[in-house]
Amino acid sequence: MKAVVYACMADGLEEVECLAAVDVMRRCGIEVKLVSMSGKPLITGSHGITITADILWEDTIPGEADCIFLPGGMPGTKHLAEHEGLSQALKQAIAEERRVAAICAAPSVLGRLGLLQGKKATCYPGFEDSLTGAEYTKQGVVTDGLITTARGLGYALDLGLELAALLVGKETAAKVKESIQYDFV
Repeated sequence: MKAVVYACMADGLEEVECLAAVDVMRRCGIEVKLVSMSGKPLITGSHGITITADILWEDTIPGEADCIFLPGGMPGTKHLAEHEGLSQALKQAIAEERRVAAICAAPSVLGRLGLLQGKKATCYPGFEDSLTGAEYTKQGVVTDGLITTARGLGYALDLGLELAALLVGKETAAKVKESIQYDFV
């Protein structure tokens, strides 16, 4: 059975954080769905790049996702934090022992929901206070239990590779890493 990831996109997201991680995961054979959280198929990122979603949130079945991934960026992270359906789905994912991942400012969404309590986590500098209950680390990518967090755009490939290793195996992730000529992880 193929692993499924929901990449939750809101206007104002950090485009490369989202798409670099998605690209790596898709190369690893993971079914990644670009999910619009705004009720429309086109999402405009914080740098004016428009991305077409595969599906609208209201047409998803959150329980099918093996991982829910939150890209960062502003005001994208703010929009994700305000989405009640997403908040419920994130809590449910952890309760059902499915994975959650967030990069840059987006780990703050997990912190505000209490999902980082007692976990090691990282985020973009300046959002540390929003990681409620977490042990902050400056590592680029951190997995603690079911939650993976990453610091920012510079770690988007690392995040994609980490999620791939967790979802489909280290061997598959290593092969893709080699094929994209990435020598820094």
